[in-house]
Amino acid sequence: MSVSHRRPVPLNKAYRLLNHGPTVLVSAAHDGQRNIMAAAWAMPLDFEPPKVAVVLDKSTWTRQLLEASGTFVLNVPCVNQADIVQTVGNTSGLEITRNQGQDKFQAYGLHTFAGEQIEAPLLEGCVAWLECRLLPEPRNHEQYDLFLAEVIAAQADERVFSDGRWHFEGQDGLRTLHHVAGGHFLTIGDGVDGKTLAV
Repeated sequence: MSVSHRRPVPLNKAYRLLNHGPTVLVSAAHDGQRNIMAAAWAMPLDFEPPKVAVVLDKSTWTRQLLEASGTFVLNVPCVNQADIVQTVGNTSGLEITRNQGQDKFQAYGLHTFAGEQIEAPLLEGCVAWLECRLLPEPRNHEQYDLFLAEVIAAQADERVFSDGRWHFEGQDGLRTLHHVAGGHFLTIGDGVDGKTLAV
């Protein structure tokens, strides 16, 4: 995706980037190491300041980097990236680094760009990016693998998100992915506006 399509998202609208329940790619970096993984369980929590939640298993290296740095990115991938999502969700960045001397980004030719606020890389080709600062909740981390964070910067691809709304018409390759199981995803459909019924 060209930089020309990326636009900042006002933080009071950042929750809308996750409100429709997409699969996300979590990227984190610490001390010169970086990794990226898929996560199906992520959601917005609050408007102002915007907060999010994501579940990350104890066995993941991304979680270790995230806990060490206190920051991470929720990248919102699209249909065009289904193979990337499946790949980074089913490979170990730590094993790749140990065995091949390169990280997942290098091993799979994933292009990144720098965020506005944090060190973790943002993945090119996604349709939204939320830079997050961890809210330390050790009990939630240990007992539930649940991580809460404040969104401190957000961007989206204006071709499918503008004026605080998603609009995917005519952009099928940029529709968001919704994980079902076993590498199977659904894609977001067309929008439908509801109206309040009279009593």
